[in-house]
Amino acid sequence: MATKMPRLNVVLEPPVYFAIVKMAKKEGISLSLKARDLIKEALEFCEDTYWVKQAQIRERTFSHKRALTHKQIWGR
Repeated sequence: MATKMPRLNVVLEPPVYFAIVKMAKKEGISLSLKARDLIKEALEFCEDTYWVKQAQIRERTFSHKRALTHKQIWGR
């Protein structure tokens, strides 16, 4: 069956594989959909971690004296 969605082959350790199988069965979805959802969650977590680090860097260099007010930015 042809599809436009890209495919990914992954090799998993048996405990990881069976944990995903168990989750998929519990939710009544396919193994493929559960694996996709878990990968998406992991990517979101990595993205959140990145933005937390960026915020910490900005927080260290933030100066209240040099910061612009809402009125200065939006003119209201």
